[in-house]
Amino acid sequence: MCDEFSKKSCLILHRLYDVIAERRQNLPTDSYTTLLFLGGIEKIVAKFSEEFHELIEATTAISPESDTQSKKEQIVNEAADLLYHFFVLIASCHVSLFDVEQELSRRFGVSGLTEKAMREKT
Repeated sequence: MCDEFSKKSCLILHRLYDVIAERRQNLPTDSYTTLLFLGGIEKIVAKFSEEFHELIEATTAISPESDTQSKKEQIVNEAADLLYHFFVLIASCHVSLFDVEQELSRRFGVSGLTEKAMREKT
């Protein structure tokens, strides 16, 4: 069941994806997203990979003397960057957020081990 915050978060993710898809379509000149699309899939994958590694670094750099609040902020920032670049990546492949949600919905309630075994059979 979704609470009000979850619904708002879901709407924000959909709004972000919609803006990215619109920029893929129209390529406004004053947009970082446009620069990514014009750079092609290689540039998009490179940025996604960079953000992925930055999130990993942020999550594994926690030490006992770390300021946990600033570390959490860093993780949140890197996770947001990764989600943005993930959306650019899938949009560049003409895959919608709805497509991904449908697949997650299909998998929901199925053991991850069972689902993986089913995919390996095909």
